[in-house]
Amino acid sequence: MIENICGPEYCLRPADFTPPAVNGIEMGYFSDGFHKAINLLLHMDDATFSAITATLVSTSCALGVAMALGLPLGFLLGYTNFPGKKLIRLVSDTLLAFPTVLIGLIVYALITYRGPLGQWGLLFTLPGMVIGQTILALPIIISWTAQAVYGRMTADLDIRCRQTLLTLGAHPSQLALLTLLEVRYEIGMVCVTAFGRVVTEVGVAMMLGGNIRYATRTMTTAISLETSKGEFAQG
Repeated sequence: MIENICGPEYCLRPADFTPPAVNGIEMGYFSDGFHKAINLLLHMDDATFSAITATLVSTSCALGVAMALGLPLGFLLGYTNFPGKKLIRLVSDTLLAFPTVLIGLIVYALITYRGPLGQWGLLFTLPGMVIGQTILALPIIISWTAQAVYGRMTADLDIRCRQTLLTLGAHPSQLALLTLLEVRYEIGMVCVTAFGRVVTEVGVAMMLGGNIRYATRTMTTAISLETSKGEFAQG
């Protein structure tokens, strides 16, 4: 049995070492928060749907730009050989390991009002967030698309088959199209992964968007802010 521990200026009792009991009343904030969150959605809360809209707009734009740039480049990296291929692949693979805060800091330095792109007024706007999120998604799409194409060509297709088809009169563009069709499911997985990477991002959205209510506040930044204030339902 633990006895009281007393000193010159303090006295600790056994109750001080006993963790508080977890009961239904103390854990009720989970259910209360869930019901309040459902009510916010049912009543079309302006702040909630503004965050949802900002999230969908910025994520869709960033993913669209990243796919438009990354899919062709990734396919070329995996399908063909050209000067600078290894350098581009090295840069893309290195960007996969870059901390998101560092990417946000670099973009922030470029688009801040004292930066080289400051005259465009991109800081704390959705387009500014799209730039940072595009940089996050781009190396994922490039590197993983290149790996998917290269892996399918080397693992599933005999190199002699490609040479035979060319000898029989197949056009190189036809082979490229067939290869693209073969890796369509892998490319779909790459796009889904990039979407998950962008939609759950907090650091870049916070730094470049400023978490401005009804403007640049996204679902992830709203969750981070409201839960830090103890507003479980709002988060």
